[in-house]
Amino acid sequence: MRSASAMQGQLTEDKIQKMHNYEPSDLTEREKMALRLADKLAFDHRGIDAPFMARLKTQFSEEEIIDLGMASAFLFGWGRFIEAFGIVPDAWPEHEDETSPAPWKPSA
Repeated sequence: MRSASAMQGQLTEDKIQKMHNYEPSDLTEREKMALRLADKLAFDHRGIDAPFMARLKTQFSEEEIIDLGMASAFLFGWGRFIEAFGIVPDAWPEHEDETSPAPWKPSA
């Protein structure tokens, strides 16, 4: 189930599926460029060179590029953090008990 706020913002399940293989999809060039940036930041940040930046600037302002970069950095960092600490918020019960304490709570 996707978040309600994402669905209200026109993010459909169909569009989410297209993101998995976005290059041949019918997503807009702007959407594809945002995904290319996310891929570069995640897997090849040194590949963000002058030609890539020139292509990026055809779709986004400098402020938008910073916003995209910061959002990507936060989400990638958050993903690594929850993996490192084994945090799975959706699996926690509504109240803490001895079997699933929050990861930052020292065990007794």
